[in-house]
Amino acid sequence: MAENKVYDLCIVGGGIVGAATAFSFQQAYPDLKVLLIEKEGRPAPHQTGHNSGVIHSGIYYKPGSLKALNCVKGKNQLIDFAKQHGIKHDVCGKVIVAMEESEFPHMEKVFNNGIANGLTDNRWINSEEIKDIEPYCTGIKGIWVPYTGIIDFVGATSKMLEITEALNEESAVVFNEEVLSFAEEGELKQIRTNKASYRAKFMVFCGGLQADRLAKKDGVKLDMSIVGFRGDYYELAEHAKHKVRNLIYPVPNPEFPFLGVHFTRMTDGSVECGPNAVFSFKREGYGKTDFDLRDTVDALTFKGTWNLLFNHFGFAYNEYRRAFSKRLFLKTLQRLIPDLTMDDLVPGRAGVRAMALGIDGETIDDFRIEQKGNSLHVLNAPSPAATASLAIGDQIREMAEERFSLKDSLSL
Repeated sequence: MAENKVYDLCIVGGGIVGAATAFSFQQAYPDLKVLLIEKEGRPAPHQTGHNSGVIHSGIYYKPGSLKALNCVKGKNQLIDFAKQHGIKHDVCGKVIVAMEESEFPHMEKVFNNGIANGLTDNRWINSEEIKDIEPYCTGIKGIWVPYTGIIDFVGATSKMLEITEALNEESAVVFNEEVLSFAEEGELKQIRTNKASYRAKFMVFCGGLQADRLAKKDGVKLDMSIVGFRGDYYELAEHAKHKVRNLIYPVPNPEFPFLGVHFTRMTDGSVECGPNAVFSFKREGYGKTDFDLRDTVDALTFKGTWNLLFNHFGFAYNEYRRAFSKRLFLKTLQRLIPDLTMDDLVPGRAGVRAMALGIDGETIDDFRIEQKGNSLHVLNAPSPAATASLAIGDQIREMAEERFSLKDSLSL
């Protein structure tokens, strides 16, 4: 790639949101010269490639929020994309299970959110019906969610990038290049990586775990910071896989920003159990003892981290105990499937969530995209961002068309 070449658009980040953004622009503007830069050697290397592989329905999200709107729309787009391009997936449905009557009020709210978000085929199920769907699961009341599924998100990401490059031979996806700096050069951005330099008219940053740092480099004033929370998984051993047919979720605790440990049958046939949620001392660290000095200092010098931990001290303490105790992890899982034993569980993988926190320690719940000059920054794209990725990509493109007069600015 010649360094004097000018790209119409540069996207930083090769996770599924970055890939979907490139795909959306290239589909709408086939002559657009798109450059996507990913610092790792493959697509979807971090959050996308380490999540639970679930196509979310949209039942949990506040009606009218970007999460709700993009999840419901994006889910349908993603399923159509998977069908069209042979991406492994299965819309198998899931059960949300209550174990105590105290969970009923929030369960009712979740069900009503689903109705408000257009999920009219969800239905209440009793304890016997739970057993019909998941024979080893024990609960007193449930919600059957037929819209939920599983998918190979890494495969979907790779296909989006493949199509983007195929639509225009002047577009490019580069790996193993980390964006170090970007500066205004007249009406262009001069972009420097550890290997090369590029120029582009517009930029979109889909940095995930590095989103706040990229925004600060671009002069965006932030009232939030990204803090990493690792989620550990176990898998069901081969002899125990029959205990989970598809997906089993607890009723989420409204006091905490996580859905709780659950069971997920993956597209490769494995069954994952988890994740927990513990503060990570390395944003891109997947081992329990991984440590990065910069990541740790940034997190622990941010007031919002301490406010979050103090506000939820009991929760944080229990999550840490469970992270280092298979027995405690099993005990949590047994709330849903009492017959599970220690021998049924084998250590699995881990992922790290990019939690966007305000100074008050509260999580920034909805998707957040901000403009700085001729750049757009995806500052917060938590779950269900993978499910919603194609809708988010379309939203970013529409924002660029509106705010940058994109159709008039591009040399098409």
